[in-house]
Amino acid sequence: MAVELPLPTLTAQTRHGLLVSEGWEDYRLLDIGRGRKLERFGSYIVDRPEAQAMGPQHLSGDAWRSAHAIFDGDAEEGEGRWRFTQRDIPDDFPMAWEGLVFHGRFTPFRHLGLFPEQAVHWAWLAERLAHATRPIKILNLFGYTGLASLVAARSGAQVTHVDASKKAITYARENQALARLEDKPIRWIVEDAVKFAEREIRRGNRYQGIILDPPKFGRGPNGETWHLFEDLPKHLADCAALLADDADFLVLTAYAIRASFLAFHDLAQPLLSPRGGVLSSGELAMQVEGKDRLLSTSLFVRWSRT
Repeated sequence: MAVELPLPTLTAQTRHGLLVSEGWEDYRLLDIGRGRKLERFGSYIVDRPEAQAMGPQHLSGDAWRSAHAIFDGDAEEGEGRWRFTQRDIPDDFPMAWEGLVFHGRFTPFRHLGLFPEQAVHWAWLAERLAHATRPIKILNLFGYTGLASLVAARSGAQVTHVDASKKAITYARENQALARLEDKPIRWIVEDAVKFAEREIRRGNRYQGIILDPPKFGRGPNGETWHLFEDLPKHLADCAALLADDADFLVLTAYAIRASFLAFHDLAQPLLSPRGGVLSSGELAMQVEGKDRLLSTSLFVRWSRT
């Protein structure tokens, strides 16, 4: 379940606040503390490093020792390895969100093929598209394993999904097949997101919605490098230029949690506020199951026409 906490209105067009996910049937945040987080993905309990989990752990040591998979490694860079407590745990396993089936996956970088906190964006996206009265073209940049693209396509949008990683695109196609959405209009493109956006501007293509989920650092298929703080200002300006006159939304999520969401808001405001509508920004957070505890995971900026 996703909860949108009250967003203070600074002006008629500006709001700041938290977007909180309580998890769903196939995902729960069970506990946090001492630089770790304990989660359930499908039927598997997972213990991963988490730099934001600075407080005490509330569950017993037995609860933490029940984890099926423990990631030993760095919480910031994500490099390390998985340690499994059972021999029969597969690399891939099925999960679902609101009837959308996809793969959970133990990757080499502590991630499991999805970012659960983004369920608040998936729900918001599905709700907006459900009320669309015209064809909606969506561009999903740095699209990873494709869950936002599948949510959008299932809701009736035409989606262009771009990621520099061929492996991520392969995973996304596998998710499409598992969800039985092969007939939906999704273009899967292995390309550097920055170069693709620049070419789309030159080609005159425009979109009603843009989803932007850049990493702090990344590499393109031809050796291109991406540094969030250096490269985002120009890239976000290009994304704003790719919005059609009748555009409906742009969503930016950034995992540079050491930054402030106000910095990203200040970057987006002159690009998007002239279009009218509402510009919201803040943090995505997960609620610990059964507790009045929140874990901040990322920053967001979300512009919508209405």
